[in-house]
Amino acid sequence: MLARIHSASVVGIHAQLVEVEVDISDAFQPEWALVGLPDTAVKESKDRVRSALTNSGFQFPGGRTTVNLAPADLKKEGPLFDLPMAIGMIKASGQFTEVNLENRLFVGELALDGRVRKIRGILPIALSAKEKGIKELYVPIENVEEAAAVSDIEIYGVVSLRDLTGHLEGAAALPLTNHLRVEAPSPQDLPDFADVKGQESVKRALEVAAAGGHNLLMIGPPGSGKSMLAKRLPSILPEMSQEESLETTRIHSVVGLIEPGKSLVRTRPFRSPHHTISDVGLIGGGSNPSPGEVSMAHYGVLFLDELPEFKRSALEVLRQPLEDGKVTISRASGTVTYPAKFMFVAAMNPTPTGGFADASTGRVSSSAVQRYLAKLSGPLLDRIDIHVEVPALKTQELMQARSGEDSATIRTRVEAARQIQLKRYAGQRIFSNSQMTPKMIKEEIQLDEETQNLLRYAMDDLKLSARAYDRILKVSRTIADLDGSDDVTAEHVSEAVQYRSLDRQFWQS
Repeated sequence: MLARIHSASVVGIHAQLVEVEVDISDAFQPEWALVGLPDTAVKESKDRVRSALTNSGFQFPGGRTTVNLAPADLKKEGPLFDLPMAIGMIKASGQFTEVNLENRLFVGELALDGRVRKIRGILPIALSAKEKGIKELYVPIENVEEAAAVSDIEIYGVVSLRDLTGHLEGAAALPLTNHLRVEAPSPQDLPDFADVKGQESVKRALEVAAAGGHNLLMIGPPGSGKSMLAKRLPSILPEMSQEESLETTRIHSVVGLIEPGKSLVRTRPFRSPHHTISDVGLIGGGSNPSPGEVSMAHYGVLFLDELPEFKRSALEVLRQPLEDGKVTISRASGTVTYPAKFMFVAAMNPTPTGGFADASTGRVSSSAVQRYLAKLSGPLLDRIDIHVEVPALKTQELMQARSGEDSATIRTRVEAARQIQLKRYAGQRIFSNSQMTPKMIKEEIQLDEETQNLLRYAMDDLKLSARAYDRILKVSRTIADLDGSDDVTAEHVSEAVQYRSLDRQFWQS
């Protein structure tokens, strides 16, 4: 007897429907054949399914059992096919009463006692099921909130195989999970800029970076507050749109970062990997390509503390996602593309010893700086719009009771600037000033004679590099947006010039 059950397989951050065909025929001895490009976890399902069926009060079919996972040319990974295989065997062996399995999709890993365990990639599966017209989706109970983020499809959380068969036969219905309306998190749930004493100029630089989506590098001695400031950056970024939230949750779902009881990711991710991370851990990959930190920071912040301590090879792989906003990983098994649109924020000490100045002269030790900065490539620094110095706090600043602006106040200005940019670039497939091309810079930024003279003087007198020119104009445009100004003035350019520390003669001599 033949049974067909709908399931799904995750490919990248998307899912493709899989038809699980179970055929049971007569044979002198029990046999099992599993075809359809299964990986090791899928092949091992035989023993899990056998024990789950037996311990749930069903008989494991005798004779020859053939399980086909179609389409046959799609590699099947993970234990999520355990549940549909078990349902197919029960159906094909005649242990079900009349049960209609059409327009129903099943995924889940089986424990040996028949319990259904959590799996990865539920959100992509739920979205794919909805697109294909599936009416009912059966998922592990721990995944039910994640699946319920998708509307217009009935979601059922399954605790055990026995409970599911009872529901399908009409003996005891499983509770239907309502579609969840996920609200944005309260700003009070995030670290607040009001906690940071002093460093007003650095806070301003972070506000400019957030308003224009600019990458930022903080340079300062240990204990000056670089990490503390970076961790508060998500609290001033604009609220995630529904589209951004869905795409970010897809990635986190595939990796298995969605906690039980959680649904959509509504807080912008903040990823801060250790400097010992490998190239694959940062960019993604492996024999079965999985997302790396750059993709898990999608629509959020990737923070690299102690930037020169990272392996140079790991830093170099950042260049493509910083430029393209995506990562393409090619392996013998296929090619997968993961999105990677993030704000890149880094921190470093000015010298290997940590401080800015030489003890005898009070000036930066140029040779020490050059050796330290040599660990960073020019093409990587070329993709960072803002360089800001973070001086050590004075005792008076540390002991003051008064705090600065809170994140909510700063966030209001950032969101207003982002709205200006969305209107300006409507229909051009870019969303912030940091994404402007050289052609767009010429079209959008017209400088008067006074401002041109100031910029020319800054380029010549401070020995700014050629790559700094476009960066200054982009940041100037963002500063103007924060001021609500249609024109980029000398005041805006002057502030932008201050955010090019690594291009100044002070650092290069």
